[in-house]
Amino acid sequence: MSAFNVTVECGGGNDYDGRMGLRISSIFVIGFGSMLGALLPIAAARSQRMHVPPVAFFIAKYFGSGVIIATAFIHLLAPANDNLSSPCLTGAITQYSWVEGIVLMTIFVMFFIELMAARYDVFGSHSHDLESADPSRDLMRNAEKEENSDPSDSSLEDDTNRNGITRVATLGSDNEAGPSKVSLTRPRSGVPGREDDLSYPPGGQDHLAHSRHHEDDTEADYFAAQMTAIFILEFGVIFHSVFIGLTLAVTGAEFTVLYIVLVFHQTFEGLGLGSRLATADWPRSKWWLPWTLATAYGFTTPIAIAIGLGVRTTFMPGSQRTMIVNGVFDSISAGILIYTGLVELMAHEFMFNQEMRKSSIKMMLSAFFCMCVGAGLMALLGKWA
Repeated sequence: MSAFNVTVECGGGNDYDGRMGLRISSIFVIGFGSMLGALLPIAAARSQRMHVPPVAFFIAKYFGSGVIIATAFIHLLAPANDNLSSPCLTGAITQYSWVEGIVLMTIFVMFFIELMAARYDVFGSHSHDLESADPSRDLMRNAEKEENSDPSDSSLEDDTNRNGITRVATLGSDNEAGPSKVSLTRPRSGVPGREDDLSYPPGGQDHLAHSRHHEDDTEADYFAAQMTAIFILEFGVIFHSVFIGLTLAVTGAEFTVLYIVLVFHQTFEGLGLGSRLATADWPRSKWWLPWTLATAYGFTTPIAIAIGLGVRTTFMPGSQRTMIVNGVFDSISAGILIYTGLVELMAHEFMFNQEMRKSSIKMMLSAFFCMCVGAGLMALLGKWA
């Protein structure tokens, strides 16, 4: 029986091989792609001059959800495991599966933060000062109206406002001409069960009171949970983008391939973040906040590349310290995006979303297909980055 010897090279240097002009160009190209992906959905949803079809926004929204979920598993979890299980590491870090442990702790911390934010109304209630712009929801609502419309029924005048509350106009008790009574009723969900049943299934409310109705007992919880989820998502993708930029700056022979892949990677990831920022119900006084968060994401990777180029002679991605730091922060980011992707983007948007639950099976499968395409393309990019 022959024996095999495996030699592991552990070094503290980097593979920087010049090509400074091309590396400097990556700052602007990747920055442009990141900005485009993050800002375009916000502009399309809120600008009156851009007449983007709702179906395009629908595709972008669920495509972006798939991108974020694949980023967590393919672009964060795998590299974190490679770093923290490297044979070049020594000491206590090698005595436990720290990647899984850090991801688990992060998920519990994220849930606790969201739970407390919703319970104590951290962000405050803005029940009369919300500005929402979600053409994808409008698409589902319009499709539902067309399916449920009954032209023969002219006794009642129903119209559904943007928050899902149905206004029913009824005549007076004596059937005499006069002021009509307007009552606010909640739309039927089409799911059997009591209206006060909060479980799923059947019936029930949205996850952590993610209800679109302007009700005093749910508006604060919904707004707080929504804002918490958005800031958690922003935090996760920015962490990830920092290490991407530093790595690209000192990569050697693989630089060209990594450069091309990261242009698509950052654009798609920006699209996932931007679609979430665009569809949130922001207070009118905070209209600038989604633009600011999207711009912060767009600047993160270019700044990290510039920093990496500045310390190209001293930055050592193969050192124990760098691998541990990179692995720990990748694990934290993976936990953040796994929680956000599975809870906020999948469970909330498909199972606890009133519009999705009342939409046709064709609409639901279309959204699911877009999410699968986004996850599939992002997973494919993981072959090179």
